[in-house]
Amino acid sequence: MDVSILSCAYDAECFVGEAITSTLNQTYMEFDLVLVDDGSTDDTLRVMRSFED
Repeated sequence: MDVSILSCAYDAECFVGEAITSTLNQTYMEFDLVLVDDGSTDDTLRVMRSFED
């Protein structure tokens, strides 16, 4: 793997799904996407977990 993408989020329920979808829709597919929930109090983690590997 040549590319790793780190995405951290805090209370970003409204935006994190769009950010993940945008990353997954790129034409270059050889990457690792690492998602970090920084202790959100909303449903950010639930949205992150809704995406499959």
